[in-house]
Amino acid sequence: MADDQQAFWNERFAGNEYLFGTDPNAFLASQRDRLKPGMRALAIADGEGRNGVWLARQGLAVLSTDFSPVALEKANKLAAAAGVTLNTECVDLARWNWGAPRFDVVVAIFVQFTAPPERARMFANIKQVLLPGGLLLLEGYRPKQLEYGTGGPSQVENLYTRELLEREFADMEILQLAEYDAEVNEGSRHKGMSALIDLVAKKHV
Repeated sequence: MADDQQAFWNERFAGNEYLFGTDPNAFLASQRDRLKPGMRALAIADGEGRNGVWLARQGLAVLSTDFSPVALEKANKLAAAAGVTLNTECVDLARWNWGAPRFDVVVAIFVQFTAPPERARMFANIKQVLLPGGLLLLEGYRPKQLEYGTGGPSQVENLYTRELLEREFADMEILQLAEYDAEVNEGSRHKGMSALIDLVAKKHV
C-alpha cells in the first residue's frame, strides 16, 4: 500500500474513539468454544485491537497486525486496560513475509480492502501460516451489503460470496459457512442491518 493509503488509515483511527467499538465481533465471540488457552492466534488487519484483545483474554498468544501504527497504538492501550499482553506488528499484508506454519488460529474479520488478485494471495498466505489442524475464523460482507450501506467497501468485487469462499478454501475442511442478514452494532463504522457471511475452516492434518 502507498504512503497516502497509510495516511488515510492513520487519519481515520486518530482520536480517542474506537471506530469499531471495543467489544469483539459477534461472530468471533460465538466461536469461543473452539478456542483453547495457549493457542497461537494471528489477527490480521486487527485495527484498534478489539478482536485481538478478546482473543488474548481467552488465554491465546496473539499477534495483532495492522497497516496503521495509530491503530496499533490504540490496540496496545486497549490491551493494557484489559490486563492482557498483545503482540502487535505494523505490516502491509501484500508485502509481509507471513512465514512458516506457526498459528493455531487466523482471525480475519471484515478484511475486504483488497482487490481479487491481492485477496487470492492473502488467502493463500493465511493457509500457509496455519498449522495442521489450525482454524480460520472469517467474517465478511456479501454483495447485498451495498444496498444497506452500513459498513464495508463500496467495490462489489471486494465482497464475499459463498461460491468464492467455497472455491478459495476447497483445500480445507469447511466446518461452518453461513449467509445471513443481521443487525450489527460495532462502533460508528459498522452499525445497522448488514449482509454477512461467516466461515470456519480447518486446515487438514
